[in-house]
Amino acid sequence: MRIALRAPVGIALVAGLIIAACTGGTANPPAATAATAATAAATSTPKPTARLGSFDRPLILAFVPSQETQKVLKSGDTIASALSQATGLKFKAQVPASYAATIEGMCSGKVDVAFLTPLSYVLARSKGCADYMTTSGRFGAPTYRGQIRGRADSGITDLAGLKGKRFAFSDPGSTSGSMYPQLLVKKQFNMTAKDFFSQTIYAGGHDLAMIALYRGTVDGAASFIDGRTDVPGSAVKLYPDIAQKTKRIAETEDIPGDPQVVRRDLPADLKKTIKQALIDYAKTDAGKA
Repeated sequence: MRIALRAPVGIALVAGLIIAACTGGTANPPAATAATAATAAATSTPKPTARLGSFDRPLILAFVPSQETQKVLKSGDTIASALSQATGLKFKAQVPASYAATIEGMCSGKVDVAFLTPLSYVLARSKGCADYMTTSGRFGAPTYRGQIRGRADSGITDLAGLKGKRFAFSDPGSTSGSMYPQLLVKKQFNMTAKDFFSQTIYAGGHDLAMIALYRGTVDGAASFIDGRTDVPGSAVKLYPDIAQKTKRIAETEDIPGDPQVVRRDLPADLKKTIKQALIDYAKTDAGKA
C-alpha cells in the first residue's frame, strides 16, 4: 500500500444516498416494574466510559465491501494489527454491509477510521462526518481507472453495443464501479444510465458485478481495473477463466486514489497518531504489499 500525502481531489456528485432507519416500539412496562427500574437507575453507580483504543473500546477500522468480504477483512486485520503494534492502541477491522453503511457508521460514531473510495469520502465529508488523512497509490500511481466489460462471445465491441442491454454496477457509493461509468455513458451518449440500459442492478461489489456478467445475468458490468488480474481478484479466484470469457470494451478517465479518513470528532492528538502510523506502515514491506 503506497500512501500519498496530498489534498483530496474534488469530485462531482451524480448520485445521492438515501439512508433510512426503522425503529420499533415496545409496550409500556407495568408501573411496579417501571418504578423498580427507576430506583435502581438512581442508586446505581454509572459505569465509566471505556477509553478509545482500549480492549473494551477498540478503534474500529472499516473497509468498504469492494470485493469478497473475507478477502477484504483479511487485509484489514493485517493493517489493524500493524497499527495496534505501532501505537499501543487496540484496532479492530470490519467490513460493513455496504458503502452507505460504512459512511453511516462514521456518522453514528461506530466507525473511527475508514478506507473509502473518492465518492464515498465526498459523501461522508458532506455529512460532516469524516476528515481526510492520506491517499492510497496503486502500483506507484496516484490514480486508477474503472472499466466496462461485456461477454467475449457476445459480439459487443464497444459501449454503444450495450445500449438497451442489462447492466451491473458494483455499489451506488463506488467511484469506479458506478459514478465514473455513468459519467462515461452521459458524456458519450448524453443519456442517463437508466435510459441507456434496459435494466440496471447494483451487484454489491466489483467482483459480484463481474460474476453477474460471467453467469449471463447481465450483458455488461463495471468494476475497477485490477492491476494484477484485470478483473477483480476475488472474481478470478472463483472463476479462473473470467478474464478470458469477458472483455474490456471501455474504460474511464483517471480516478483519484482511495482516501483513508478519520471520524471528524476524534481528538486531534489521536488523529495525528493514527495518521502517522498509517504513513509509517505504508513505508514497510508489509504495507507496500
